[in-house]
Amino acid sequence: MGIRKTILTRFALVYFVLLLFTLIVIGKLFSVQRIKNDRWQQIEENLSKNTVVVEPTRGNICAEDGSVLATSVPGYFVRIDLAADGVKKVFNNECDSLAWHLSRFFKDASQNEYLRKLKGAYKAGNRGFLITSRKIDYLELQQLKKFPILRRGRYGGGMIVEQENKRVNPLGSLALRTIGSLNKGEYEEINGPIGYTGLERAYESYLKGQDGVSYRQNLSGRWVIRTEIEPQDGMDVVTTLNVKLQDIVESALYNQLLQSNADWATAILMEVKTGELKAIANLGKGESGYYEKDNYALGHRGCFEPGSSFKLVSLMAALEDGVVDTSDVVDTGNGSWANNGRVIRDTHGYGKLTVKQVFEKSSNIGTAKIITDHYAKNPKKYVDRVYSFGVNKALGIEIEGEGRPYFKYPGDADWWGTTLAGMSYGYETKMTPLQILTFYNAVANGGKMVKPRMVKEIRDNGILVKRFDPEVLNPMIASRETIGKAQDMLEGVCERGTGTTIQGKYFKVAGKTGTARVATSSSGYSKGMYLASFTGYFPADNPQYSLIVTFNNPRGTYYGGSVAGPVFKEISEKVYASQILASLEDEQEEDRVRNLKIAKGNTEDILEVADELELENVKGEPESLLANVEENDNQLLVTGAEFQQGLVPDVRGMGASDAIFLLENAGLKVKINGVGKVKTQSLRAGAKCSPGQTIYIALG
Repeated sequence: MGIRKTILTRFALVYFVLLLFTLIVIGKLFSVQRIKNDRWQQIEENLSKNTVVVEPTRGNICAEDGSVLATSVPGYFVRIDLAADGVKKVFNNECDSLAWHLSRFFKDASQNEYLRKLKGAYKAGNRGFLITSRKIDYLELQQLKKFPILRRGRYGGGMIVEQENKRVNPLGSLALRTIGSLNKGEYEEINGPIGYTGLERAYESYLKGQDGVSYRQNLSGRWVIRTEIEPQDGMDVVTTLNVKLQDIVESALYNQLLQSNADWATAILMEVKTGELKAIANLGKGESGYYEKDNYALGHRGCFEPGSSFKLVSLMAALEDGVVDTSDVVDTGNGSWANNGRVIRDTHGYGKLTVKQVFEKSSNIGTAKIITDHYAKNPKKYVDRVYSFGVNKALGIEIEGEGRPYFKYPGDADWWGTTLAGMSYGYETKMTPLQILTFYNAVANGGKMVKPRMVKEIRDNGILVKRFDPEVLNPMIASRETIGKAQDMLEGVCERGTGTTIQGKYFKVAGKTGTARVATSSSGYSKGMYLASFTGYFPADNPQYSLIVTFNNPRGTYYGGSVAGPVFKEISEKVYASQILASLEDEQEEDRVRNLKIAKGNTEDILEVADELELENVKGEPESLLANVEENDNQLLVTGAEFQQGLVPDVRGMGASDAIFLLENAGLKVKINGVGKVKTQSLRAGAKCSPGQTIYIALG
């Protein structure tokens, strides 16, 4: 009985201890939650006030050659710790002078107003009084550091500098709407400016970087900022845009806008093989003139009925289905044709035309007759074929806000008896300029439809992080036979049709004019409002670039060939001169260097080139003006080449400048044809010649 009592006593003691411990824990929890709540709230408030988010430097947006299109430059706000010991020592003596300097610097308030604010903040013991009324730059900051009180620095003068980066566009408005803008604010748990439009928004995750964290602490009257987590700067986005080509496109578009007084215009230049967008211009009318107002090239504000540009899609559908051929004849009549109660008109009465001529002359009647004659009983077949080209799908480009293509389908509530005919020549549908260009680009590319892209690479401090390769949307939109006929029709437009004014003398252009009435409301089309465009590619025999130019509501003349055509011609010729010809010259120069071993020419030039190329297998330094270069046992032997007056020099293998110099020194008149090295000469080398005699040389 005694043992049992002892055991129960011990258990009771253990339970009592546990109960006491539990009550103590509960009491402490209650104390933390209730009694010392004010203390913890004060700690939380101090941490919140003194913890500073350190923003990273936003990455750059660059052109394809590395030229900076958008970058971040530092801006500064300055505060003063008016409770700091160093400030207290000099405030009464120097506050008047500081107020005077601030009023002269910012010019937004008088000296007395600044003095009143400074004294009020000093009396309140303000430890972070803002003295800059706006963001200042680095040079202005250096000036501010020389002001009274502040010149004593961070500790003696209580100066607190807060840096905030500012986004700038070094090239001004060039491609500004495509580059995009930032929106400053704090929402969705994101601090500071974030990408709002364009590439700034599309690549926000790369450009933004990661915030750092610092803690501001007062030690013996001095504010010390301690960095806890270093910020990680944003990465650079390298675009496909070419600064030179962008300038060409914008300048041509702007000049025509001044003449046409259109509401807006856009032009897009695309590289055929890769889909890289080399230039995108979007100019809209504002109170101060034309500027990069909205993204008409790819956004919903530029999504309209394509008009005659769509005739290529319709006729390719008929060709692909085998219901017509380009040589078939269509009677377009006298320029007016009634279809299901609607009158379709042409600019002229063309009479009988082949299908190819229907396209070249942009006959609405001819196109509508072709489609209604072969698809009226089964319109789904036509629409399905159009859909197979992929034109009814959005491109899925990286920039948000792409306009959705709109196409009716047989059986829809708004499919009417006139829809098939209207759709055939570009009405009752909607597409953006970029979507139209992508289809034309596929024709230029032999049938391969590539996705338009604006970005090539992501780089972090120059190191490649990600590369964006060309993306194929459709490896073959139609048969090779249909593509070939489409290319032939597009060339015909510029040779014999509505686009003859676009054709230049240096290279062939292929394309299509587009003129469409603009529907301003559900009630119908507005009188006198048109969408004028020209879409095509160049050079036609070896397509390198595709281009679309679109004007909305031009005043005066409104046909695509008259308004958009001249811009297309100017852009294509300047691009050809600056890009394609330059590329050919580079290739010829490479060939010249590669063929140095079989060249002959000016001795000094040959030896200089050999020295620049660091060729160690060159032997011989002749003193003659001219030299021959021969290959012998993997060595290049440079030997003197003399010529005798009265005899025709041998200039075969020479460059043009050396050949002309030598022949003219022999008294001959030179006629030259071609580029490269001299292949043939009309007078036999070594034959007798007389002064003034003409010699023809062919280069290749």
